[in-house]
Order: sequence, then C-alpha cells, then structure tokens
Amino acid sequence: FFLSSLSYFFSQLGKEKFHKSQLWGYCNNVAMLVGEDKPGIGGEPLPGQKPKPKHSVFPREIGSDAPAWVAFDKQVLSFDAYFEEEVPDKNQELYRIRHCKIYFYLEDDTIQVVEPQVKNSGITQGTIVRRHRIPLPPPNEDQFYTVDHFNINIEVILYARRYRIVDCDEFTKNFLRKMGVRLNPPACRPDDPYTKERQKIVDNMKPLRPYERLDTLRQFLEYDGHVLRFFCVWDDQESMFHDTRELVLHYYLSDDTIEIKEIVPVNSGRDAVPLFLRRDKLPKYAPPGLFQPGTITSRTVLNVFGGLVGNKGRYILDNRKTGAVHQEFYKDCDLAIGAVINVWGRKIILCDCDEFTKEYYRTKYGITDFTPVPYKAPPPPEIERKFPPYTGFGSEEDSLCSCLGLLPKPPQKDFKKFMEKDRKGLESNILRFLAKLITDNPIDKERKFIISYFLSDDTISVFEPMQRNTGILGGKFLERGRIKKPGQELFKSEPSEYFKAQNLFVGARVCFHGHNFLLVDADEYAFNYMEKHANEFSMADISVILKKLKAVAEPCSREVKQMFAAADPDHTKVIEYDSFRNLIVNITNGALSEHEIMTLGRCYSLRDDSEMDVHFLLAVAQEQLKKKSFENFGQLSAVFVYNDHEKCGVLPHETCRTICKSFRLPLADDLLQALLNIFEDGHEKVEYKKLVDGLNWRENQIPAFQTIKVPLKYEDDWSGQLPSLPVKRIKYLTLLEDLFGKEE
Repeated sequence: FFLSSLSYFFSQLGKEKFHKSQLWGYCNNVAMLVGEDKPGIGGEPLPGQKPKPKHSVFPREIGSDAPAWVAFDKQVLSFDAYFEEEVPDKNQELYRIRHCKIYFYLEDDTIQVVEPQVKNSGITQGTIVRRHRIPLPPPNEDQFYTVDHFNINIEVILYARRYRIVDCDEFTKNFLRKMGVRLNPPACRPDDPYTKERQKIVDNMKPLRPYERLDTLRQFLEYDGHVLRFFCVWDDQESMFHDTRELVLHYYLSDDTIEIKEIVPVNSGRDAVPLFLRRDKLPKYAPPGLFQPGTITSRTVLNVFGGLVGNKGRYILDNRKTGAVHQEFYKDCDLAIGAVINVWGRKIILCDCDEFTKEYYRTKYGITDFTPVPYKAPPPPEIERKFPPYTGFGSEEDSLCSCLGLLPKPPQKDFKKFMEKDRKGLESNILRFLAKLITDNPIDKERKFIISYFLSDDTISVFEPMQRNTGILGGKFLERGRIKKPGQELFKSEPSEYFKAQNLFVGARVCFHGHNFLLVDADEYAFNYMEKHANEFSMADISVILKKLKAVAEPCSREVKQMFAAADPDHTKVIEYDSFRNLIVNITNGALSEHEIMTLGRCYSLRDDSEMDVHFLLAVAQEQLKKKSFENFGQLSAVFVYNDHEKCGVLPHETCRTICKSFRLPLADDLLQALLNIFEDGHEKVEYKKLVDGLNWRENQIPAFQTIKVPLKYEDDWSGQLPSLPVKRIKYLTLLEDLFGKEE
C-alpha cells in the first residue's frame, strides 16, 4: 500500500510539473504566463475553463494584421443607457431614472460610463465608472466584457448595477453590423417621474409681472467693436473769444450710444479733459429742465387699490404705458456729413468721417456723396526764416550753425555716405580725369593735370604729373577740399553751391579758384563707375544718349546711313573710332558732349576678349603677403588636403574661400575672388595646389612688376596716359539698328 501510494504521488507531481511547464514560459529572460488557455492536468480542461476559438467569425485572410491598438486607435462605440436608483429617504420619489453614456474603447476593450450633468439636479454627476476592463457578472467573473456582449435594447450588469441600453450612434451601428451582430430595434428612454413632475410645476407657474423682453444681445454680438467716427465742430459763440471747438464723435453700433471727445490744440490754454460727453444715448431734443428721479423708466407700475384697503397695495404693470415719457434718441440714420445735432443745447456740425464710416453708410444706406464740410481755418502763412549773410570768418556751414540755436554745434557730416563711398578693397570710389589749362600761354598749354573727385565727401584734389624738360616742377597743385562754383556772391545768406560728381565729365569746362580746366580724358574706373550708376550720370546713360541722337538723326536717316557706309568702303561692318567720332560730331553739330560720344563708342565697340594677366595678379598678391610676412603656406596646403576627402586635388569655391579667411590671408576680398576664379576648373572647383604654389612667394617668387603688360583698371597711381587697349573699332550696324530699327 505504501509503495502504491508513493507511485501515485510521483505521477501526479509529474503531471503538475508538466502542466506548469505548459502554462509558464520565458519572454526576454522573464518568466511570464504564456499558456492561460492550455488544458489542465492530464490535458483535461480545468473546472470552469472554456476553450477559446482560434479565429474570429471572419476568415483568417480578411482584415488587417495590425494589432488592435493600431487598427482601432481612437475608435469608440457609444451607447445610450439608463439605470434605476432607489431613493429610500424621500417621500416625493421612490426611485430615480438616471440617463448615462456607455463608451466601449475598441483598442483595449475598456469601458467607461459617464452621466451628463443636469442643471440643479443636486446629484454628483460626471464619470460613474472610470475607464478600465470590466469583468462579467458571476459566475463568469474570470472573463471580461467584449464587443460581443453589447447590443441595443439589452441589459448589461456593471458591478451589480443593471444598465438598460436603449440606443447607440450611427458609427456604432455600422460597426456592429460589420461584426455580424443583428441589431435590436431601439427602445424608448423613460423619463424621471420626479423631474417630470417638477417641470410640470414650473411650466404652470406664471410670473406676477409680465416683463417686456428687450432683445439687445443680437445687436451686441453683430456690431460689437464697430464704431462710427465723425469729425465735428462746435461754434461756441457764447464764449468770450468766440472759439471754434474741434470734436470727434464716436457712435457705437452695439448699443446705439454716443461719445464725444474734444481735440485740444497745443498752447490753447484749455484743460485737456478726457471726455466732452460721456458714452450714453443722446436724446434728439433736450428738455427745458432735468427730469425728477423716476420720471423716465422702462416700465410703468399702477397701484390698483390705492389706499382703500388699509395700507396694503396691489401693483400691476401698465402695458399701455400711461403717462410714460417718450424720448427719441439719435440713431445711425440721423448722422450724416453736414447734419447738425443737438448735444444738450449745443449745436454741433458733422463735417467729415473716416473710411469705415463711409463704407458702412455706402453699404447700408446707399450714400455715395461724402463731400466734407470745410471747418478748419487756413493755416497762417509760414514766416520765412532768413539768416544773416556770411561774415567771412570760418566756413559757411560753421557760421550757419551759430544761427540755428543758442548753443552752436559743429556742422554734421554725412557719415552714411562716407561709409558707403569710402574705399573698400579695390573699389577706390575716386573718379580721376585728365585735364588741361584753358589759356593762351604756350607754356601752360602743354601742362597736364589729374583731377581726383572723392565720392565719400565730395572733395576735389588736383595733381600735376612731372614732365621732363618743361621747367615746371610737378606735384600737388590744389589741396583736397570742396570747391565752390564760380560766379557766386561771397557774402550772402544762402549756402554756396559746390562742384558735384555730375559736373565732371570728359569735355566739361570747370573753373577752380580762377584756373580754367578742360577735362579731356578719364581713367577706366571712372568710365565704369559712371556707366554702372547711369541714373546719377546722364552723360553715361546710353538710353538717354540714344534718344538725343535719334531725335537729331531720325529726320535724315537715309543720309546718316550713307555717311556710315561711305566710311566703310570694304564692307567690314566696323569703322575706326576717329572716323566714328567725326561722323557723330557732324551729324549732331556738337549736340553731344565728348563724354557722351565716348560712352556711345564704348557701348558699340569691338573689343578683343583678353584675359587678365595671371602673373600680374599673383605678383600683386605675393607683394601683399610679403609685406604682411605671411609664410604659413605649408599649413595652408595641409588644411586644403585635409578637407579634400576624395583626394582629387580640387575643392569647391566657397570651401577654399572659407579656408583662406580662417587663415586670415592678408588679401583683399576682390583679389582673392579673382584668384579663385582663375584657378577654377570646368566644374566650379578650385585646384588648390596650384593656388598655394602661386601664392608661395618663398619658393615661386614672381618678379613683382616686370611681367605687367596691362595696367590694373583700379590702380590709384593713374598718370593720365591712355590705356594700352583703347576703343579702336566700332560696330556701326548695331548702332543703326538701335536708332532706326532693323531693315526688312
């Protein structure tokens, strides 16, 4: 018997271990319950255990494979329900019907019960059952409610409280139909007897005073913030000085009230009060005196009994308003430009209004005439401010500052213009012209002068280059400064006129302190600057020049074409510049200046496309690096190689520029950009090894100015010599097409 009992014990223990091995497993090295639906000991179901179906009512291929919390995210079934609640402590009601909403969340099968709040119910309402999974009633408390347990016109028990589902929304109906649920017909929702009885009592109660309803909410909601504004004037004839008061009237459309403010002029002697008329309804006709308190009311109350029944009274509302005082108030239809309104005995004229007011009256009343009424007196004539004449002490600007205030201040310079037009890199912002003296002296006729105009402060300096065997010592001829135009009175009140950049051009005659100069040429930078800023320099504006030439040559266009054809006997379509100049002078009879003729020739010139000398740029760059003692070419080359990840020997343009800036390479930005452009390949990449070798003045030094063939057009030391590549040939056919059009 002992041996048989021991063998049975070990057999049952093995079965239990086998069952536990089926129920428990490991997930991510954590022991978890993985086989809740597996059979019990010996493969037989445990008491109360029901096998779960492997699939739903749908085939396995239909539907999405996404988990429920993804497929049914933010999808909720909504059911209308009610439940009965006993009320044992009140005689007026034995039970209470409470309506609620049952929400079933499809993503996790959770349920929430919410009761809508009812005004003056005296019951704590809101969430009855918070959102969570709710178990089924006994004896199935080990299971939870699912979507299969819900339908219309059924009862569900949630924690021993019986809920009757009467209806659901449209989404819930469609979802249940797709799930294969046959929906029951909706049930009627009963009313609460006690609430129904109280509502009947309230409906039977009649107010003792049938107040008249005045609906002003709609007008307020429609016109809140909309204000009409009129500019008014009040001719105060009763005042001592017969003043005219300027007012601003605000009409509030939300409640038909009017507010008036006074515009107090400066130094008028009046106190600046906040309001001329506070916001209120304005009666059209002011009464002869003020009404007693209680005269103007919105309702009239009558004493039915008077003093007949003791001291008791019986009051009712007088619907006919016997003895009521009727007042007419100003409306928006009474306000218009030119209208006169009575503001408590003061006649105020409406003279003008703003744009919103005009649009309001144009839309609502169809008014189109908004001619303002002139009400402002013309301003007094401004007294011309005259300054005393210049005394001759100091500059004119400094003497004028002593007349502008009690504390003299130094004259202010145009700092913005100075910063914009000051020298930046290779941009000198200096216009240089070659000039000669206009004189009969044969010695002075051969003298040459360079006139420099500084755009930063409108100053002029004159320099005379040294010429051999002339007997004249060259150098500075005129100190840099502003030069007055000739023919002006010295001692006068008006400021003097000075020479501007527009007064200097090739062919102009200028007089500097008694010396007459003729401008015969200019450097390349001056021509380029004036053509770039053609809106400031009309002599360099090609469109203006073509209009002037067309106005002169159009009447005789046939003769002009013959003259140009005669100047080109070989039919090369180009002519020499000298012949072109002589033809333009003959055609215009001197109407065009020399500068305009040169601009015309530069525009239609046939220039050879010559590249900038690489040796010259490298020589200039090496000279600047040598002056600044820059010798870190090895480190510069190493940084270039480090940034070249593909080891192809080229880098983007901006990358090379950034590296040069990080090394603080002492080169002007324009010069650096020119060098990077020269060493670019066809794909906008810079060959950095050639660039570093060209800049290395230690190993690859270029003789500084021995290889220069073309002078730099931005060079400051311009000696007045003609450029090595002047305008030589002109494409006259293009000019004739622009003047007279293309021939058919």
